[in-house]
Amino acid sequence: MFQKILRFNFLASIGEYVRLFIEVLEASFRRPPSWNLLREQLYNIGVLSLTVVAITGFSTGFVLAAQSFYQLNEKGLASITGIMVGKAMITELGPLLTAFMVTGRVGSAMCAELGTMNVTEQIDALKSMAINPNRYLVAPRFLAGIIMMPLLTLFSIVMGIYGGYLISVYLFGMSPAAFFDPMPMHITLFDLFTGVFKAFCFGVILVTVCCYKGMRARGGAAGVGVSITKSVVISYTLILIADFFITVMLNSIYQEFQTDWLG
Repeated sequence: MFQKILRFNFLASIGEYVRLFIEVLEASFRRPPSWNLLREQLYNIGVLSLTVVAITGFSTGFVLAAQSFYQLNEKGLASITGIMVGKAMITELGPLLTAFMVTGRVGSAMCAELGTMNVTEQIDALKSMAINPNRYLVAPRFLAGIIMMPLLTLFSIVMGIYGGYLISVYLFGMSPAAFFDPMPMHITLFDLFTGVFKAFCFGVILVTVCCYKGMRARGGAAGVGVSITKSVVISYTLILIADFFITVMLNSIYQEFQTDWLG
């Protein structure tokens, strides 16, 4: 009996999340929120995240370059260190680590803000004044998330490659040409598209999940704390799962395209 109740609650939560997602899509694109609301969220999600994204990307590039050089130098392949750093940052680590940092910094704040509004009945007050909470509260965050996540990811990629360049050139003695010259031959526009598309999808996931958990928070301050924890954990899990499926899907489509159209 208890398992049936848990299963029902799980299915009900999925249904509520899907309904919220559809309503937010309609609120975002059918009647977009005001520019003032969107501008505030663009600043909160984008500009205020630049520092943590820069530190994450820069340090990741350091570690990637160091590990790649130490592993490849023994085999006489140190010249592909730049390719390793660029490829990993563009297709995988850039979008993934950016999504994790933004979830921890912004997603948890979204959940806390909306959860506090919900338990203090501010959202009910908006409904009583005929204001759609999804359009007023969630839609600006949703649009700002899908706009800023790809831009933050590109910034993280640049910082990661720059960090890898610094440690490769000034610590390991590689020439700048040896680091950068092989990149155009082995890193394609498809790789860049993969990273940007992942960032877009991760932005959708983290914003909608965190806003959903905030809008469904119950039980006062303790309930808000539980919702914040669940929102971050669920977002991380879904991002990792989505990362795998997006990678497989995009590479399968790309290989089919090359086979059918390019011979």
